[in-house]
Amino acid sequence: MRVTPMPEPSNESPRTVLDRGADAWNAWRTANPTVWPDLSNATLSRRNFSGYNLADMFLCEVDLSEANLNGVDLSGSDLCGADVGKAYMIGANLSSADLRRANLSWSYLDRAQLKGADLGCAQLYNASLRQADLSGANLAGAILSEANLRGASLQRADLTRAFLHCAHLVETDFTGAKLVECSVYGVSAWRVNVTDAVQKDLLITEAGQPSIHVDNLDMAQFTHLLLSNERIRGALDTLTTKAVLILGRFTPERKRFLDALRSALREHDYVSIVFDFDKPASRNLTETMSTLAHLARFVIADITDASSIPQELQRIVPDLPSVPIQPILETGKKPFGMFDDFFDYKTVLDPVHYDSLDSLIADVEQLIAPALSLAESIQRRRLALGLDRT
Repeated sequence: MRVTPMPEPSNESPRTVLDRGADAWNAWRTANPTVWPDLSNATLSRRNFSGYNLADMFLCEVDLSEANLNGVDLSGSDLCGADVGKAYMIGANLSSADLRRANLSWSYLDRAQLKGADLGCAQLYNASLRQADLSGANLAGAILSEANLRGASLQRADLTRAFLHCAHLVETDFTGAKLVECSVYGVSAWRVNVTDAVQKDLLITEAGQPSIHVDNLDMAQFTHLLLSNERIRGALDTLTTKAVLILGRFTPERKRFLDALRSALREHDYVSIVFDFDKPASRNLTETMSTLAHLARFVIADITDASSIPQELQRIVPDLPSVPIQPILETGKKPFGMFDDFFDYKTVLDPVHYDSLDSLIADVEQLIAPALSLAESIQRRRLALGLDRT
């Protein structure tokens, strides 16, 4: 039986051997199984490591701290338990790589390809993953605390029991992702896409505090604000009892009218929310207006020379049977066509006619009184029917 002899140990430096190609590297690793390569501060950018035996290259004994791995191709590599903390891996290809339990903390992985990578229980504390592609990646149990995921794609990624404490989730795409039992205390989530994502049992409190769980990221931030900030709770109370939504066509020449009406309402301890629909409103604007109307005590709608007001009232009036609508109309002007149809709804009051701005402001209490009286009447009726327990 012929036995293949083991290669002789080499005195070459690991960096020199790497430059000679996969065959040379693999032979060197076989001949030097107890040598832990020192690759600290090494420049390995844009290298293709296909065919390299990397099973132990990235183990914790190997020093790759602050190594330059920008643009490197490690797709499909076995990097289980790798230690590449603080490494530069911008634009690196790690698609389908095995990175379970790997240490990638403080690493720069901006624009990196991590599609289908296995990052189960990986350490990604304070890692920069801006615009990285983590589509279909396994991040179950991963530590992503304070990681920057701005613009990153995590479509269909599995983040079950991932730690996202204080993570930056700005314009992050979680389409179809699995966000179950994640710890999300302190996350910054803005314009996050969670279309078709599974969101369940998200923990919003710190370790050592009573556990509070919600079922989506939006509610996570909002609920924590309510629990921790009395001023937020006070602001909500103010909105639901003192907010007045003003709708109208506020062209430049009518700006003085708007400011005066807001000031008059402010003097009566009301918070004015102004929505200017000088141009036709888009669907998104209409939905925003509807949301604000839900918070308002009542609505003042200037139907003089109405532009988009008919569209907005058509959305508010049928959908919000507990919000009074007080129309106002300049004397001598006619309301828009089919305005009379709104009188089928009991929440729409008779228009208050005004001759001038001064006369309207002088009689602002008479403007407020009917709407406030109707709002209180509706609330009493709802309480009597058990519909409003606030």
